[in-house]
Amino acid sequence: MGNQVVIAIGTFILLLTGLLLGYVLSQLVLGFLAFNLLTFFGTLSLILIFGTLYYVLFWQLRRDQSRPSTINQGIPNQVDDGISDSYLKNRLIAKLSGDTAAAERLIEQAKETYPGMPENWYCERVLDDLERDRQRE
Repeated sequence: MGNQVVIAIGTFILLLTGLLLGYVLSQLVLGFLAFNLLTFFGTLSLILIFGTLYYVLFWQLRRDQSRPSTINQGIPNQVDDGISDSYLKNRLIAKLSGDTAAAERLIEQAKETYPGMPENWYCERVLDDLERDRQRE
């Protein structure tokens, strides 16, 4: 939510700066505003503010879109994959009533069937398979 507030405020300031820049430039072109050092630096500062905000906002939007959105049920978003892996393994072992050997065996079978995936994907896959098998019973 914090990024959305920054984007909303930045967009508002960008809009306001763009309107002000357009007004100043139109007054300069129409001749109602004298071109001197003050109007030159004022216009230049408006252009720099507008350009900087434009770049930062679209950089932020592109960065947000390029992030993978992983939604785990009941698992908070975690930066460290090791914590997530151990959480999923513990959940799998708990589903198997503490049988760690069976959990490791199931993960190894999933690795053989689907090679090249991240470690937490295998745990999620085995958990999903167990859930599906238990619903069939």
